[in-house]
Amino acid sequence: MTRPSTTPEGSILNPIHTPKAQRPLATWIFRAFGRLAILAVLGVAALFGALWVEHRAAITLPQPTGAFAVGRDIYDWADDKTLDTLAPVPGTKRELLVWVWYPSDAGQSPATDDYLPAQMRPAAAPASGPLRLLTRDLSRVHSHSIPDANVSSHQQSYPVVIMRAGASSEVWNYSTLAEDLASHGYVVVGFDAPYRTFAVTFPDGRVMRRTPENNPERCEGQQRPQQTRCVSRVMSAWMSDIAFVLDRLLQLNTSKATGKFKGRLDLARLGVFGHSFGGATAAQFCHDDNRCKAAIDVDGRPFGSVIQDSLHQPFLFLMSDHSHESDPEKIMADIQSIYDRLPPERRLQVTIRGANHFLFSDDGALLKSHIVMRTLRAFGVVGIDGRRQLAVTTYCVHTFFDAYVKGPSAPRLEIASPLYPEIEVME
Repeated sequence: MTRPSTTPEGSILNPIHTPKAQRPLATWIFRAFGRLAILAVLGVAALFGALWVEHRAAITLPQPTGAFAVGRDIYDWADDKTLDTLAPVPGTKRELLVWVWYPSDAGQSPATDDYLPAQMRPAAAPASGPLRLLTRDLSRVHSHSIPDANVSSHQQSYPVVIMRAGASSEVWNYSTLAEDLASHGYVVVGFDAPYRTFAVTFPDGRVMRRTPENNPERCEGQQRPQQTRCVSRVMSAWMSDIAFVLDRLLQLNTSKATGKFKGRLDLARLGVFGHSFGGATAAQFCHDDNRCKAAIDVDGRPFGSVIQDSLHQPFLFLMSDHSHESDPEKIMADIQSIYDRLPPERRLQVTIRGANHFLFSDDGALLKSHIVMRTLRAFGVVGIDGRRQLAVTTYCVHTFFDAYVKGPSAPRLEIASPLYPEIEVME
């Protein structure tokens, strides 16, 4: 006869005979969490794998919409007569890295491999780590510009537009806007400044980074008098740089000069625009300097005397969708103060429905992960595809400058278009 087991039924020493319903609850919980942990690890691994593939995938800037091919040159312009007052070392002379996009005769140009020249990529790349996967590998990004091309012979000269980047961003991060304007027959000039731009790499290999005290974003949250002083310190330097760039362009254009731009720059037809802090700089510069014939502030909060004085040139406020923000009243009040004093037939205030402040740069097209962008859109952080936002923006920018810079000042511009229903013209 078989002896009955002396092991208590259901004990850990005799689990085989334990009815499933009587197994310890802790065991089931442990196994469930184990399965969830495995799934989570696999999910994270799959996400990082997808981000890595996306990071390394080749991608091209949006196609310019104008008839001209686009050339691009990069210059190192030093100013031995002027000190850089925001440089950390006293006595440092002003020096700028200048980018010029212009109409070219080369025909419809193929995408090139140097959205950003190779020697500039290391300084521009984000730090290593998971956050790097949220950007693009800059060596895999293609532009539509032809380096060192000839200026198009289609016209004797071309109007000039100065372009300013947002806050401390590099100007090459606005290549989509610059290339599109150049394709419509403009010479577009942008520049970066040492110690104010995130990173500036000069042709000789020197890399100069922004110092913390030159970050205009640190002025946020201060009381109005302190904020005004904080902002004007940096804005004054940028405006002085614009004036210097215009003086240097005049030298390139004179009969004494040699080179491709001799006699090709129509500086009597000058526009200025910028994004964010660059837009605020454009407004104040055009208030101060009559060489500016028309200007655009792309989603920038105004600062300076222009808020009370306004200006006389045609002006466009091109804004993102602020309908979901908690407290935009003060910013909108400053914009309205300028707008109300502008000539009614030469002022526009346009909102792009669903647009996000940070997607007016090339980030809207390629540098942010599509996976992350889709997630942000699902949560309502962004309401429009980044490339679509850039398409609407480029249309508004070149249409406005066509009306008020390229040709005689038109009556009030009708900028709304059935092709771009996202445009909302404000009154």
